[in-house]
Amino acid sequence: MEDASISLLLGILCFLILCSAFFSSSETGMMSLNRYRLKNLVKKKHSAAQKADKLLQRPDKLIGVILIGNNFVNILAASIATIIAVRLYGDAGIAIATTVLTIVILIFAEVTPKTIAALHPEKIAFPAAFILGPLLKLMYPLVYLVNLITNGLLRLAGISTANADDQNLSTEELRTIVNESGALLPKGKQSMLLGVLELNEVTVEDIMIPRNEIIGIDLDLDFDEILEIITTSEHTLLPVYNTDINKVNGILHLRNLTKLIQQNNLNKTTLLQVIREPYFIPESTPLQTQLFNFQKENHRLGLVVDEYGDIQGIATLADILEEIVGELSSIQKEENNEIHPQDDNSFIIEGTVFIRDINKSLNWNLPTDGPKTLNGLITETLEAIPEANVCLKVANYHIETLQISENQIKSSRLFAIENTDNEDSE
Repeated sequence: MEDASISLLLGILCFLILCSAFFSSSETGMMSLNRYRLKNLVKKKHSAAQKADKLLQRPDKLIGVILIGNNFVNILAASIATIIAVRLYGDAGIAIATTVLTIVILIFAEVTPKTIAALHPEKIAFPAAFILGPLLKLMYPLVYLVNLITNGLLRLAGISTANADDQNLSTEELRTIVNESGALLPKGKQSMLLGVLELNEVTVEDIMIPRNEIIGIDLDLDFDEILEIITTSEHTLLPVYNTDINKVNGILHLRNLTKLIQQNNLNKTTLLQVIREPYFIPESTPLQTQLFNFQKENHRLGLVVDEYGDIQGIATLADILEEIVGELSSIQKEENNEIHPQDDNSFIIEGTVFIRDINKSLNWNLPTDGPKTLNGLITETLEAIPEANVCLKVANYHIETLQISENQIKSSRLFAIENTDNEDSE
C-alpha cells in the first residue's frame, strides 16, 4: 500500500512538473509573439490569435495568472517531493528532494520549455491562450487581489501601469524592420519602402537639377533656335525666360503647342499665351511635403529658389517619384550614367553627381550634411578650387581629381580605403 502511495505521488509530481513547464513556456511564448504579425492574424479572424491578443491587452493580469499558477504547482511539487524523499530516505530526504527537484525543475520546467517557446512562440502561445483564458476567469479574484497590491506598490514607486509603452514605431525602427525583412520582402519593394521613409529626411535641394543644367526656352534667341530646342527636347516641361532664368515668364508644356503647330500659328507671342504661371519651391522643403504640394497645386515642375529668391534649379514630380521607385526609365539611366566602374575597383565619377546618388549606388557613406555634389564636397574640403589635379581623403575614401575646367571639377577617381584604423580623415 505504501509503495502504491509513492507511485501515485510520483505520478502527481510528474504532472505538476509538466504544469510548471506549461506555465513557463506560456509566459515566454506570449511575451515573444510578434505583435505586428499578431495584429495581422487578428484582422484575418484567426481565433487563437484573437484570444492571445485579448490576453496581451492586459499583461498585468496575464502575468498574474501565469505566475500564480506556476508558483502554486512548484510549491506543491516541492511538498510532494519532500514527502516522497522522507519516506524513502528519512530525514536526509529533505536535502535530497531539494537538490534533485531544483535540477529537474530548472531543466524540464524552466530552461527547456522557455527556450522552445522563445524559438517557436506561436506554436506555444496560441494553444496556451485557450487554457489561460478560462484559467484567468477561474482565478480572477486572486489575480485581481495580487494585481491590486502590485499596482499599489508600483504607484508608490512612481510607475504608472496606465501609461505602458505603446507599440508605435518610429521611422528609424520601421527602417530597421524593412532592412531586416530579408527574403520575406523582395529587394525592389524593400527599396521602395525605404525610399518612402527617407522622403522627410531629404530636401528638394538634394534632388533638384542644378541651374547650370536647366534646359529651357530663352525668348531672346532667334525663333529658329527656339524651335530647335522644342523639337529636340527630351522633356515635356520647359521653363520660358528672357536671357536669365531668374527672369522666368512661366512653364511651357509641349503638348500645348500641338494646336498652334497644326494651325501654323506658332511664334513667340502665341507661345507666351500657352505657358503656365511659374511655381516656386523653397530649397529646404522636405520631399514628403513637396510631394503633397505637387498634388495639391496640380503641378509637375517647380523652380527651386534660395532664401534670396534666386533660382537654384528645378525639381519635378518625377524626380521625387524616382526617390521612391528608382529610375523611371532604364534607357535614361544608362544614358545618364555618371559613375563609371574601373578594373582596379575604383570609380570615375563626374563632379555634378549628387553625393546621395553616389552613396546609394555604391553603398558608400560620403558625408551628406554639407555640399550636395561631388564637386562641392571636394572644393569645400580643399577650401579652394584646385588649379591642378590633386589627391585628398574624405572620410574613408580616396579622391583624385582628373579634370578641372571652368572653375569646376569635371571628373574624379574615387575608391574606398579598406584599412583606415590608424589614419586620420581630412
